[in-house]
Amino acid sequence: MSSEFAINAEFRCESPPLSRTLVLVLIRRERTGDAAAIDAVHRSAFAREYANANGDRPPGSTAPTADPPEVGLVRLLRDSSGWMPTLSMVAESHDDIMGHVCLTRAGIGPFPVLALGPIGVRAGAQGHGVGAALMHAALGAADALDEPLVGLLGHLDYYPRFGFVPGARLGIVPDQPEWTSHFQVRPLAAYDAEIKGEFRYADPFYEL
Repeated sequence: MSSEFAINAEFRCESPPLSRTLVLVLIRRERTGDAAAIDAVHRSAFAREYANANGDRPPGSTAPTADPPEVGLVRLLRDSSGWMPTLSMVAESHDDIMGHVCLTRAGIGPFPVLALGPIGVRAGAQGHGVGAALMHAALGAADALDEPLVGLLGHLDYYPRFGFVPGARLGIVPDQPEWTSHFQVRPLAAYDAEIKGEFRYADPFYEL
């Protein structure tokens, strides 16, 4: 598969029913004008996780609730040197954006690698294969572009199904020791066993 195909291809898959309706999911590159919809995806995807942050609001308060950090992270990444427009992808159904994932430039010593995240699916669409479709599309595109490795912080019971393993197993650790327990890597076809050391994310990951 050529690099040109990988970054321009549209990935389709049929997900299990949403409201008893078979959904055709389109995975495509982020376009100009998608930013607000992507914000809404991550706001919906992570709102429950950060509900406690807004739990002490006075009854009847009309003050806006705080956005989950993932919303601001995507905005900051777009303006950073680590942003890779070809690897920011959305999941779309009937012109409605249901999910988003991005891969950004990271490094392990002198070796350029990729970091995955955030990845989010709207709350009402979770559990129907949308996140898996995004993962397969993002990893496939990175592999076709001859990227050697993808790293992420995530649940240990979810990401191994996509080929992720603990980073320490390959001699790769995050530069923040407290992230080690959930840090995982996915070697791709261009991976070289000499790639070892500290994994450094794009700067916005350290600004959360």
